[in-house]
Amino acid sequence: MMMLNRDNKLSAYFVDLHLHSVLSPCAGLEMGAVEIVRKVNSEGISIIAVTDHNHVANFRALRDAAIESAEPLLVLPGMEVQSMEDIHVVVIFPDEDRAYEYKDWLWQKMPDIKNKEERFGYQLIIDKDGNILDQEEVLLIQGAMRTVDEISSYALKMGCIVIMAHMDRPSFSYEAVLGPLPGEFQCSAIEISPLVIGSSISKWSEKYSDRTIIRSSDAHKIDQISRYRCSSMKLGGLSFDEVFLALKRENGREVLYP
Repeated sequence: MMMLNRDNKLSAYFVDLHLHSVLSPCAGLEMGAVEIVRKVNSEGISIIAVTDHNHVANFRALRDAAIESAEPLLVLPGMEVQSMEDIHVVVIFPDEDRAYEYKDWLWQKMPDIKNKEERFGYQLIIDKDGNILDQEEVLLIQGAMRTVDEISSYALKMGCIVIMAHMDRPSFSYEAVLGPLPGEFQCSAIEISPLVIGSSISKWSEKYSDRTIIRSSDAHKIDQISRYRCSSMKLGGLSFDEVFLALKRENGREVLYP
């Protein structure tokens, strides 16, 4: 059941639904919980999703760091899933329990290929203060043996948000691998990268006029976190349900930019 702001006072918030922590081997070691929260606060961003590759273990660290932060900040659990076709899909979960349920389902078909730190980087599980709790041994930047259709449909059945990641990129996007997104393919939004600016944004909006277009930072380094690299949304408050409705363009909630 959705818990909405019933006083109908909607405001604009900056929202970044795609960024990485030190759990992603391709992320910089400066992407710790405190560092991310501090930078997000300085940029005036109100909602973020931590979306490490094929894993959700650092959500709790970011959430706890945000709770201790001076500024109001909602951290949502998320994951950047890589399909067997090498398509990236961002899944945002309503809560931590469903995040781990989805992760367990995905990992039933995750190849047991070990990470090579010297080649790919560290995969660190941390607490809110940046202390290292563990390291993930399985390589996270690889495709699970699930199709993009399976990844999307299973997440939607769980009540999650499904975003087709960086559709403008020449690799790891649906368009790069399979071509334009079919009308019957179900998802919550299409993401464009910060590389898409100006009139190019309109081209994507026209091409997918029946879809919601968002922009996310896909930050792997601290200096990539910026309000200008994410989206502005009209919401009734800080919650998963408010973002869910904005992507559906319902109850007055909507994506204002891009």
